[in-house]
Amino acid sequence: MFLPIFVYYVIFRYVPMTGLIIAFKDFKPGGGIYHGKWVGLKWFIQFFESPYAYRVIRNTVLISLYSLIFGFPVPIFFAICITEIKNMKFRRIVQTASYLPHFISTVVVVGMIHMFFSMSNGIVNTIIAKLGGESINFLINPKWFRTLYVGSGIWQHFGFNSIIYIATITGIDPSMYEVAKIDGITKFKEVIYITIPLIAPTIIILFILQLGNIMNVGFEKVFLMYSPAIYETADVISTYVYRKGIEGSSYSFGTAIGFFNSVINFAFVYIANRISRAITQTSLW
Repeated sequence: MFLPIFVYYVIFRYVPMTGLIIAFKDFKPGGGIYHGKWVGLKWFIQFFESPYAYRVIRNTVLISLYSLIFGFPVPIFFAICITEIKNMKFRRIVQTASYLPHFISTVVVVGMIHMFFSMSNGIVNTIIAKLGGESINFLINPKWFRTLYVGSGIWQHFGFNSIIYIATITGIDPSMYEVAKIDGITKFKEVIYITIPLIAPTIIILFILQLGNIMNVGFEKVFLMYSPAIYETADVISTYVYRKGIEGSSYSFGTAIGFFNSVINFAFVYIANRISRAITQTSLW
């Protein structure tokens, strides 16, 4: 049973890593990844000397941090609330409804964003106009890009991300709550002193894994949402790599940026894991 998974990771995850060598070479298409002049850190230096380096790193980190700060707690709160619903039929309906957006394709989600926030006939601007306000061009205003990206991401994934928390809360021994009720504990204190401490190890592990994606912002969604007018806040590492590496045919340069991105992600995971293990005794390894 394990063999197909092992073969998949070897073929599609580990073997392609050999291609990272072109980040240190002057790669020419058709010559093979092992050919070409060795240039060392040339492409890394070129990236950091680029006027766009600060912008794409800043945008990538800020979007990821906003998603983490505002999006990470939502599934936890939702899981706590959903487990308090005693009517199982209503609870299943709410859970199912919260899971559905996760299975909507990125293209459809971005299409919905355009439908809701379009300046000409978007629902949001229509409401603003009805209330006597001035329409806002959300889609080409750099100030609104991160809000739309993070907010739509929270809406799309909070229900699905709550599954593991719901399972963990369901596994808590009911007798602990019964004893607390006998002692006269309130519902709020029940959550603070029983539920959250018992699901804390799960929260910590998922938080560490989330930190591993701090430099990864979904290419597809950003690519579909952004335009040159909002590059200032929307251009991230993945889209910059696409423009330079694929559209600009600078494959070595694009690979170098992607390699740098992966190293930073690994560093975040390693440091967070060490800190968590030292403070809470909970870690990935």
